[in-house]
Amino acid sequence: MTSTKKRILLTNDDGYHSDGIRALCKELERKYEVFLVAPDREQSASSHSLTLNRPLRVHKINDRTYTTDGTPTDCVMLAIHLLFNKKHPDMIISGINHGANMGDDITYSGTVAAAIEGSILRIPSIAVSMANHEPNMSMTYAAKWTAKFVAKYDKLEIDSATFININLPPDNGKPYARFEFTRQGVRQYKDIIVTKRDPRGKPYFWIGGRPKWKMTKGTDFAAVHRGVISITPLRLNFTDTETLERFKLGRFEV
Repeated sequence: MTSTKKRILLTNDDGYHSDGIRALCKELERKYEVFLVAPDREQSASSHSLTLNRPLRVHKINDRTYTTDGTPTDCVMLAIHLLFNKKHPDMIISGINHGANMGDDITYSGTVAAAIEGSILRIPSIAVSMANHEPNMSMTYAAKWTAKFVAKYDKLEIDSATFININLPPDNGKPYARFEFTRQGVRQYKDIIVTKRDPRGKPYFWIGGRPKWKMTKGTDFAAVHRGVISITPLRLNFTDTETLERFKLGRFEV
């Protein structure tokens, strides 16, 4: 008999062994047919990158669980073409990430990139992250809330070119309740480059810096700062429509 359960592809950028993806997988499996394809190591800040300069390795854990030495975007591509045999899953969920993905940080995020790839393929996609996550912090309540959101997802009537970016405040030992629909905020870095030398005297570098958040009302930052879940609808199209229309109305010559 063919299963009528919603088929969900689950991935992340923290790796297969992370607490976030394991908690979410356990919760989603109560109701859905979950296929987990995740990196075999941390791939944070990998952004929307594909591995093109070397072969990818895939390790089968069981019939619905696989790891790969690639990026989160690789995971989605491999799953679609190998595991699902080009028949799309009903949904892609990336997370739960150990740390926030808000504001400008989404451009770096491997977690968000997996959802971006889903939107390109016109598959309903969600990226989920927990702000200010600390080691050994429970992901149980975050997973339970995410599963409830997934159950209500169809009621939002979201175009498949739009994906959802969810950021939860850190777990405080109580079930999550409050949420807001928000827009992407702005997070600025005062970047620094730390130079050091290895035992052979050759230089190496660490990229660092301290972030500065703009606490603008209605943004993802503002919601999470107040202990409220942020739900932000996003699209990949970067076109500045206002500037485009101004260009068209102007008399610019080259």
